[in-house]
Amino acid sequence: MAVFTSCITSSLQPYVPSTENPWDETRVRHAFRRIGYDASKSMVASALTISPDLFIDQLINESLNAPNWPTPSWATFTNNDYNNLGLDFDEQTQANHAELMFGLIDQMQTVGLKSRLILFWSNHFVTRLEEYYTSNHLYEYFNTLETHALGNFEDFVRAIGKTSAMLMFLNGVENTSFSPNENYARELYELFTLGVDNGYTQTDIVETSKALTGYNHRQNWTYPIYFDASTFNSEDKTIFNQTGNWDYDDVIDILFQEKAPLIAAHICKKLYTYFVSPTVNETIVTEMANQFVIDFNIENILRTLFKSQHFFDVKTIGTQIKSPYDLSMSYLKVTGFSLQQEFYEAMIWFNGLMGQQLFDPVDVAGWQGDRDWINSSTLGGRWEILQWVIWHTWNNYNEELRTFAIESSDNSNDPYVITKAIIDRFMPLELFSVEDYQAATDVFKHDLPENYYENQQWNLQWSSVPFQVVLLLIHLTKFPEFQLK
Repeated sequence: MAVFTSCITSSLQPYVPSTENPWDETRVRHAFRRIGYDASKSMVASALTISPDLFIDQLINESLNAPNWPTPSWATFTNNDYNNLGLDFDEQTQANHAELMFGLIDQMQTVGLKSRLILFWSNHFVTRLEEYYTSNHLYEYFNTLETHALGNFEDFVRAIGKTSAMLMFLNGVENTSFSPNENYARELYELFTLGVDNGYTQTDIVETSKALTGYNHRQNWTYPIYFDASTFNSEDKTIFNQTGNWDYDDVIDILFQEKAPLIAAHICKKLYTYFVSPTVNETIVTEMANQFVIDFNIENILRTLFKSQHFFDVKTIGTQIKSPYDLSMSYLKVTGFSLQQEFYEAMIWFNGLMGQQLFDPVDVAGWQGDRDWINSSTLGGRWEILQWVIWHTWNNYNEELRTFAIESSDNSNDPYVITKAIIDRFMPLELFSVEDYQAATDVFKHDLPENYYENQQWNLQWSSVPFQVVLLLIHLTKFPEFQLK
């Protein structure tokens, strides 16, 4: 397999604007796209008035201080609760799942980093909703992701393994002293903390699985799973050369005592590929890990990364392919277009068709992202879905298209200026050539006589403008650069 070397050579030292590396719209939008889901024009303008250091602090603090999603009435409901209320279990469960997903989509538009990290961690500590399919388990899992998203990673690992969703998905509920199941022990090391074949043996897995026994008891499949000593293996186990009658919490203690540097390196590599580039700069990851291992504070390591020269290096910009939710949510954030409720309902389905169904990653290893998001079928689907969204605005909120053009271009009457202003709000970097902008301008001009533009008779108050913006939006969504962030 080919090994690629990162061309991003800037350091992890704080980014300080200079003539060669200015604090400009390109870098502000880059930060908004990677840390959240893009930005409105006013958000970009506001960020340019403060230092990069303060800007990053604001983005992180916003998510740190945002309250968790409100606890729903059904958070602890089992099938008996639905029966007692005369509610259909299947119908209400689907409605609950949709309510939570809509809540996450709303967070994507308001607290970008927190919502982005919820998706990131759901793709790291993978469970699959279809495997347990109860609202109370989903809420417990979601709340755990949200609570620990920017917290202490050791606490996160300790909490996530006791959730009913995880105990069901990775067969912890089947792991007893009478019938051991190694599945969670294996993934705890291989995927969640150490990495494949990195610092553990098959014996460690077997012994760890014994220590994780006992979480097998529940009234039925809709009830939470709890610990009962009757199915716990109370014999001595040897894990990473430590011997004792270890239980679940002992496993986590020993893991972080004995393997902290390996854990830090594994997690920092995943954070790097998610937020910076699919091609890893090993030197930067090592520096990140050296900091992370001190206290495993997720917030602190992200502050260091996001404030760095490396993160703001121009070679970092536009190097990642947008996920389906990146694509749809950034479009909404940039345009600010109104949407009917049916669109939000359709969005979950559409993004699932493009390969990203919330809380249902493809397998225990999660979505691999980047190039895996695009193939011959999903690329066409991306174009079609965005066209559907654009026509939705045309049919229902026609004048918002005009407002968007006025806002983007500061009410210019030059079609080239308007076209470039709109395109640049969506693209990570300027287009390659003037000819690319000119071709787009020709699309925007539509079939109006050229002399209207030459004589400056035409302006953004013309009745044709909303349709002209539609044509331009459809055109620019076909650009390869539109798929990048």
